[in-house]
Amino acid sequence: MTTVVLMGPPGAGKGTHAGMLAGEVAVPAISTGDIFRAHVAAGSELGRTAQQYVDSGAYVPDEVTNAMVRERLAEEDARSGFLLDGYPRTLDQAAVLDDLLAAQGRDLTAVIVLRVDRESLVQRLLRRAEIQGRSDDSEDVIRRRLEVYTEQTLPLITLYGGRGLVHEIDGNGDIDAVRERILEVTYTFTPAT
Repeated sequence: MTTVVLMGPPGAGKGTHAGMLAGEVAVPAISTGDIFRAHVAAGSELGRTAQQYVDSGAYVPDEVTNAMVRERLAEEDARSGFLLDGYPRTLDQAAVLDDLLAAQGRDLTAVIVLRVDRESLVQRLLRRAEIQGRSDDSEDVIRRRLEVYTEQTLPLITLYGGRGLVHEIDGNGDIDAVRERILEVTYTFTPAT
């Protein structure tokens, strides 16, 4: 059973690489961002709540995110493993994930962290905003999201690093080069499929 967390700041390429990596280790890619956007598109109450936080560059409250992830990890396709993209983002969420996995009798296999320099992230996200028309990608909001990542998510790298789970990847460069770096690390914790 392979259970992987894919981490990195906004714009690091998590969404770009999550599907490929999940396919490589034969587990579903579970993206909290995709789930939030689906709720927003559906006009649900959760979607309206999530959109307010996303638009300001803040994280959606833990209780909302935790409930959503708990529900998703209980689905049949996630029983043999999963790749989480965008969760956990805080130490409290990591504690909830630990409890959830312990209740299911499993542990994390690996945490892959994409590292990209700050100004490259800002430029990537501004380009994405133009292409996709995303309201959560204005320059002020992007810079705020990067601050929030530094304050709330970077401590997870220390937590998971202390458990020997962290594999850091240089996320700078073209997509194919980053993909090869990810695959090279992936084969250290799971056999090639």
